[in-house]
Amino acid sequence: MATIKRSISTKTDAYGRSEIMLRLSVSRELILRLKSGIFVEAIRFKDGKFSFPRADQNETARLRKLEDALSAVERAIIHACENNPHDILTKDFFLDLIERTNHPEKYQVKKPERTFFELFNEYLEKHPLSTARANHYRVLARALCRYEMYVQLTESKRYKLTVDNFTTEHLDKFKAFLKAEPELFDKYPKIYEAVPAIIRTQRKPKRPLPKGDNTICCCFKRFRAFYNWCVEHGATTNNPFDGYKGVGTEKYGRPYYITVAEVERIGDFDLREYPSLSVQRDIFVFQCLIGCRVSDLMRMTKGNIIDGAIEYMPDKTKEERPEVLRVPLNQRAKAILERYEDCGDLLLPFISPQRYNDAIKDIFTTCGITRIVTVRNPTTGDEERRPINEIASSHLARRTFIGNIYKKVKDPNLVGSLSGHKEGSKAFARYRDIDEEMKQDLVGILDGENQ
Repeated sequence: MATIKRSISTKTDAYGRSEIMLRLSVSRELILRLKSGIFVEAIRFKDGKFSFPRADQNETARLRKLEDALSAVERAIIHACENNPHDILTKDFFLDLIERTNHPEKYQVKKPERTFFELFNEYLEKHPLSTARANHYRVLARALCRYEMYVQLTESKRYKLTVDNFTTEHLDKFKAFLKAEPELFDKYPKIYEAVPAIIRTQRKPKRPLPKGDNTICCCFKRFRAFYNWCVEHGATTNNPFDGYKGVGTEKYGRPYYITVAEVERIGDFDLREYPSLSVQRDIFVFQCLIGCRVSDLMRMTKGNIIDGAIEYMPDKTKEERPEVLRVPLNQRAKAILERYEDCGDLLLPFISPQRYNDAIKDIFTTCGITRIVTVRNPTTGDEERRPINEIASSHLARRTFIGNIYKKVKDPNLVGSLSGHKEGSKAFARYRDIDEEMKQDLVGILDGENQ
């Protein structure tokens, strides 16, 4: 069994310290004198042991560290003797071992730095996001990839987007790039061939749609969340969003929805000539009666029906607020479900969200729901008047549910218990409308006070 005997060199360095020497005996034939690489004042090392002062705690702590370091070297040497053939146990072998033990940081294999997009993918894998929100982040990642290619073509061929080199100035440039994409599509077609803005089955890439302030605002909110995660997890200390004021808040026009009478008109309209449209009509009316998002609607099965109500956990908020919503079913909603009892485990015969939205527009047109509504153009921000049948979509069903109930009860917390909006939610204001009837009710309060 290998043994080690300690001694101290008679030589001193510029600081008055001497190196601790180790006499290693592996066998009668293999005895080596090794430098430990650990230095101490000779007065603090006697008979192979450290000598600790009685009153100086700082000096004692320093010597303890040296003692621990020396013990670590000796353990490494003994372990090497026990686990290696004697023919490789040379002086150079042990000197290299001692150096690695004393300075492990020099020999650590550095992990290759993760690229910007590897970090982005890691964020999507580790950060809890609903399917819809994850898709929005992927849209952002593709836009950033196109931006990187754009900078390479217009400024520097060697440019690589990293979490460390993206500055506030780059945020402004990225914003301008997003705004200009419809025109850049013609000027730099190779970018859009490599990373399409709109993913479809067609071979030819489609021109990016113009982006309004709300779209860019949402995009930057996601980008900010990614950077916050990178800083929090030590991937970078750089955050270009610190103090950034280049993007404001989202702005929305006056919310619109259809009345209870219009829902009934759609529900009762004779669509026997259009059987496929009739099915989607039933689904739309059902959505108007429970107020869920289309992503939640299409995940529902018959298992969501419990004691005469729909119970579900909204996918969009389940990680932040894992709350089960329970929405009682009225007679019309129950009648719709009875009509489709034979469609297996699915609650209703759903189609794709896009085809569903197209069908809703056709339903409105066929049923004569074509009144003009004032909306805010999402690209220009200007007010415009559009026939409601041209802009109807699945989300209109959610607004209809919330708007009509709020009109009756005027209690956002009560309505929120059915829609999933938390108390004080800013988003809730986008789903309700303060109409003339509600204003009359408010003014009527003053009459009551004067009586």
